[in-house]
Amino acid sequence: MQLTPNQQHTLAWIAIATVLILLLWLLGPVLMPFVVAAVLAYALSPLVRSIQSACGGYLPRLVAVLIVEIAFVLLVLAVLMLLLPILSNEVPRMRDQLPGLVERGQVMVNPWLQAMGISFQLDDASLKSLVLKTFSVSFQDGFEQAVASLRIGGSVALAVIGNLVLVPVVLFYLLLDWRRFVRHVEALVPLPMRSAYDSFVDEADQVLGQYLRGQLSVMLALSIYYGLALWWFGLELAWPIGIFTGLAVFVPYVGFGLGFVLAGLAGLLQMDPLDAVWMLTVVYGLGQLIESFVLTPRLVGERIGLHPLHVIFALLAFGQLLGFVGVLVALPVSAVLLVAIRRLRRQYQASPLYRGL
Repeated sequence: MQLTPNQQHTLAWIAIATVLILLLWLLGPVLMPFVVAAVLAYALSPLVRSIQSACGGYLPRLVAVLIVEIAFVLLVLAVLMLLLPILSNEVPRMRDQLPGLVERGQVMVNPWLQAMGISFQLDDASLKSLVLKTFSVSFQDGFEQAVASLRIGGSVALAVIGNLVLVPVVLFYLLLDWRRFVRHVEALVPLPMRSAYDSFVDEADQVLGQYLRGQLSVMLALSIYYGLALWWFGLELAWPIGIFTGLAVFVPYVGFGLGFVLAGLAGLLQMDPLDAVWMLTVVYGLGQLIESFVLTPRLVGERIGLHPLHVIFALLAFGQLLGFVGVLVALPVSAVLLVAIRRLRRQYQASPLYRGL
């Protein structure tokens, strides 16, 4: 059967997309800093253009890129700095209260264990000695332990440190030469398909812009919710933990998990364990429901045209295929795929095959 030129072009693009997806799957760990940097460059490049336009076009792109990247790095550091008051407050408390917490937990659990015929008893003196040894480490001892850990798990540690260094470097070069990279991609598009390509890119840009605005709205709403909810329960570090949780939900599941652990630790060290469990159940259970079924579907999913089930499936599917990188890019990539699917559906419905001609 002889294929038409349009069918040949379609098959060629399907083959190219298949090869790219296969490469992403095989080289996922290696490509992670490049994928993250590319996503950040796409999101930040309009800001670079805005700064240049605000300066009348006289500001060199290099300076605009440096301004944007430094501001972005400082913003990330500011979010991470929210952890400092949490750790500086909770580590001494943990050293003082952990033996008592374990003892109370043992009193609560022992009747259940005895009912099942299990005898369990902790040595309080040994436990206190272990806690003091663990949380009273000097800076020199801590540094030596960190060096020893790096020696044991050197490859993992070097990979993490390498990615942390590589992402800003790759981001800088991508932002600096973003227009050149875009022109190189456009040069690969066949001339007969240029108008369709331009139309597709414009529509994808609009959808991704709506996604970013929706995601920022979700982060702001959740930061306010978690801060107020934890403050209402009387948690001393309510606002640092709440704001960190809300901002960290940009990375699905990971941000929620970190916030849950920090709030649980702070709650256990400040209040009765049952009250802490009740606080976590109400605040984070309700927060997850609000995020999953109200905020993300309506502020993100509806803006980019994804049904709530599509959002959930995209997160799970991309996470399974590409791991952490997949979870990070699941919704923006799904938005672009949605644009492509809409166009393919329109072409199919306009074709003789659909009309039965």
